Amino acid sequence: MMDQLVAFIGADIFDGTRVVCDHALLVQGGVVRGVVARADVPGEARIGRRDGGTLVPGFVDLQVNGGGGVMFNDAPSLATLKVIARAHGRLGATSILPTLITDTPDKTRAAIAAVEAAIAQGIPGITGLHLEGPHLSQARKGAHDGDLIRPMTGTDVTVLLGAAASLPVLKVTIAPESVTFEQMQRLSGAGIILSLGHTDAGHATCVTAFENGVRCATHLFNAMSPLGNREPGLVGAVLGTGGVSAGMIADKVHVHPEAMGAALRAKRGPGRVFLVSDAMATAGSGIDSFVLNGRRIGREDGRLTLADGTLAGADLALTTAIGNLVRACDLPLQTALAMATSIPAGVIGLGRMLGHIGAGRAADFVHLGDDLDLRGVWRKGKRLVDS
Repeated sequence: MMDQLVAFIGADIFDGTRVVCDHALLVQGGVVRGVVARADVPGEARIGRRDGGTLVPGFVDLQVNGGGGVMFNDAPSLATLKVIARAHGRLGATSILPTLITDTPDKTRAAIAAVEAAIAQGIPGITGLHLEGPHLSQARKGAHDGDLIRPMTGTDVTVLLGAAASLPVLKVTIAPESVTFEQMQRLSGAGIILSLGHTDAGHATCVTAFENGVRCATHLFNAMSPLGNREPGLVGAVLGTGGVSAGMIADKVHVHPEAMGAALRAKRGPGRVFLVSDAMATAGSGIDSFVLNGRRIGREDGRLTLADGTLAGADLALTTAIGNLVRACDLPLQTALAMATSIPAGVIGLGRMLGHIGAGRAADFVHLGDDLDLRGVWRKGKRLVDS
């Protein structure tokens, strides 16, 4: 028997580009059948009535280190990925890039194998892999273990090229201090999304990296050379280079709202700033601490820190980040929503599959209330969360 057609009404609909009112979202068999005017809802459709708010494409989060009480680094396995994807799905991120923080070569290979297995088995929510390190800068290591940071070798290049051939998306955060321009060219030429981060490189070096295939930056403002009056650093290079996009942790802890707003106004296109959670094991969990590379990270008042106070990832859901942009930065709602949906989907080359609501696409969407609280989550038309 064919699944019944459901018409979701009573909420505005953001399709990834614009908001429409007085329309219905039609879903059948896990697929969006269309967005139509209320008057055009077929008579046979079952009504799924929403009480205000906005229906939004499922969030696309390109930096997810953990969730559900576990870290990908602790056990880079299929079982771990299932826990993380389930936790973030219930937070509205229906598509994620699980992220391995700087670790050993064996852990890197295990992470690649785990994501390959998840993709092969069709684990919901797993879209590819983000390797954040280990080829970074000691000067801007942040919470990464400095003993594990190292220059990229020929063997590393071979491993990454193999992963690029087997995974739908591979994003790698690097620093020019540890990766040569020639290596950047080889990796980007194989379709790897290279992102500058955890680097103290100057503006000219960063621009040269962009000219050699890098097209993204990891958590804008954090763990990177800052914007100065005589040395614009990586921040200045990102804002002034149109072909580069950048993730941002909009928790008002990592970046002050005034800095967020200034960056959004200054960013030269077509590259855009998008939202990331930089989530750790605490996401979707009640735990108050966890261990990364043998070091305890504590959770308190919306912050995750090492014992010395160094920030270590974020205690953030993308719904909160969206609300921060709208309320603290006075950003239009549809712009903030795009930063969690269509923009990151486009950055990883999956804009035709993710980050939009439209006929023929998977019915992955969330319902945000008028106060931007999470009211419901659906993946392929199946309800994960509903209030």
